Parts: sequence; structure tokens; C-alpha cells
Amino acid sequence: MLCRLGGRWLRPLPVLQHGARDRPLAPTSTGGIKHSALPVWAVASVSAGGSGGPGSWYEALATSAPVHGTEEVLLGVHTVTGLPWWACISLTTVALRGAVTLPLAAYQHYILAKVENLQPEIKNIARHLNQEVAVRANQLRWSKRVARLTYLKNMRRLVSKLYVRDNCHPFKATVLVWIQFPMWIFMSVALRNFSTGATHSEAGFSVQEQLATDGILWFPDLTALDSTWILPISVGIINLLIVEIFALQKIGMSRFQTYITYFVRAVSVLMIPVAATVPSSIVLYWLCSSLMGLSQNLLLRSPRFRQLCRIPLTKSDSDTPYKDLFAAFYAKFISKK
Repeated sequence: MLCRLGGRWLRPLPVLQHGARDRPLAPTSTGGIKHSALPVWAVASVSAGGSGGPGSWYEALATSAPVHGTEEVLLGVHTVTGLPWWACISLTTVALRGAVTLPLAAYQHYILAKVENLQPEIKNIARHLNQEVAVRANQLRWSKRVARLTYLKNMRRLVSKLYVRDNCHPFKATVLVWIQFPMWIFMSVALRNFSTGATHSEAGFSVQEQLATDGILWFPDLTALDSTWILPISVGIINLLIVEIFALQKIGMSRFQTYITYFVRAVSVLMIPVAATVPSSIVLYWLCSSLMGLSQNLLLRSPRFRQLCRIPLTKSDSDTPYKDLFAAFYAKFISKK
């Protein structure tokens, strides 16, 4: 039956039968591909980006060039070595941490050591500047506020000159964070793409299917969650050890450093339930990365390694760092009990 609208004859749309619009659409065949037992939210954002919804920012990240490059690196290591995926993830993590973050961590210690060696000179400048400002304030009858601002302004200028002279501005010590954190994000997202089936290898084989059989020990399926919680708890413990080693190394921390230490401790504990809700491939990467971070921190306490990296000697350096670390750890956590 035709109807007339605006001078044109149109055919009306067919009317659905009673109750048909309430029926779900018939599911399409998936070709027998195995799906991992992940939470709904863990795979929902993979397809949420096209609509501009809350998952669009993650879709942009998951399909970005750095994440794609990371996927290519992982696929390349897997193709060249022929190792199972658990070994490829571990090997790639060790290689990246050793080739990228270890040199940057050594450079960070180099800068911090030079800054520490400047502290006596900075204290001497502060003492003389304080006396000079006090004399000028008395002569010119400055208020306490004006005298304080004058002191701070000149102190910042003089300290900046020292940093430029010795080429050791503290901001340079943050280069490690600006490189390591994005690398951690890109690796995690790349492994998540693999585990959720969002990426396929060049040969046409699903990386997700390969990960499902390339696990080891109690986590044979790298696309599934670790139901034993061994991997998540291990990640939390290693991260807490790293925080405690840093805290034991610092004597007389400032209030800000103390707050940061408590914050990082809390984040380390919160990482345990978070790690329990992501695929085992990601948690394995986190564990390998944390183990490398722990080894890196211990290595950078070695006097021979510091000398090899040309890190200047400081007053806080020890000839027996590991013995001192064990003694401090024992005094803080064992002897109190």
C-alpha cells in the first residue's frame, strides 16, 4: 500500500509482529574462537571508542602509534626467538628495563649525587645571604615580608647559578619517570590488546589464542585472570620492598617526602586488587618490571657499579651498603617485634 507525502508516493515500512521488537537479535557465529573469562569491563572499552562515549579516550590510546609500536616489538621478539609468550614477555621486559631504564636510573643517581654534594655550599650561601639581607633590611627599614621575599628571590637565583655551573638541575633527575611511566602504560595496553583479541599477528593467527596456551605453572592461560592471586600479591610485595628500600636509604626525610612515601605504599597495596582483575599477561609484565626495578635499586647501591657509572661519591655513601640495608631492615621490622 502506497501513501502520498509532499507530492511523492512512499511505501510504508513493514510493521513488526507483536512482541518481535522485544526479542533479542539472533547471535552471529564466532567461528569457534575461544573467549577468555575476563570481567565485562575488561573488554567493553575495546569497542566503546567509536561512539565518543567514556571509553573513547582508551580507544584512542589502544590504537595509538606508541602502543602499535610496542605490539610490533612483542610480535618481533616472539617471531625471532620462537619462545612461548610467557618467556617473550619476560625477556622483553628485562631487555627494555636493562637498555632504557637502567641507564636513566644511573643518570638520575648521578644528578642527585652532584646536588647532594652542593648542599654544604648552598648552606654557606644561605647563611651569608641571610646576614646580608638582615643588614639591608635594618638600613632600609624593610618589613619582615619584604626581607623574606628578597631573601628567597636571591637565594633561588644563586642556587640556580650553582646548578648551571655543575650542570645538575634537579629536574634532570625526573627524566626516568617521564620515560618509564609511559613505557609501562604502552606495554600494559599492548598486552591487553593481545589478551582481548584486538590484535592479530601478521600470519593471521590470533595472538589471543596463542596467549591462551603459552602460560606456565599455575597460570597456563595468559588471557585469563590469576584466580590464585599469587601474581597480584607478588606484585604488591615487590613494590612495597622497593618503597621500603628507598625509605630506609633516606635519613631525616622531609614532611613532603614522608607523605610521598605513604602515598606510594598505598598505591602498592591498591595494585593488588587491580592486578587481580586484569589478564595474567599484564600481571606477569608488572611482576617482571617490579623485579627488575628491585634489582636495579640494589645494583645502584653497589660502590663498584656506581664507580663504573661515574656517579660522584657523597657523604651518605657506604662501603657496605647491603650490610647496612639489612641492619636497617632488621631494626625496623624484626627487632621491634
